[in-house]
Amino acid sequence: MIDPLKSASAIAGSGLEVQSMRMRIVAENIANARSVGASAGADPYTRKTIYFQQVMDRTLGSNLVKVKNTGLDNAAFQIEHDPGNPAADASGNVKMPNVNVAVEMADMREAGRSYSANLQMIKQARSMVAMTIDLLRSS
Repeated sequence: MIDPLKSASAIAGSGLEVQSMRMRIVAENIANARSVGASAGADPYTRKTIYFQQVMDRTLGSNLVKVKNTGLDNAAFQIEHDPGNPAADASGNVKMPNVNVAVEMADMREAGRSYSANLQMIKQARSMVAMTIDLLRSS
């Protein structure tokens, strides 16, 4: 028989892993939101994305979430006129990263909440195991 508490912990644990990775990707995007190319006309930092997939764990009989892969956002770069920038082209325009900090902050907030929810699930499962052990001892 499959232990439902073990299964719940495994599901929540997989959620913790992917949300942790998601927060790392978002943090990297925010940190590089103003990173331009090294030379004139060079491409700047490109926003990273993360994709999840559902994976069946046959030993637990549960679906877990895993990171499928990470990729690059193909949205257009922003163009700013900054003739003094070393990355400026002949017209004085600089390609800026395709990172929208407001979107990244919203994504970070969502990932943090999902992480906290998964952590609470693990805490609840541990608490239920402890209560079960206490009940068995008192019998």
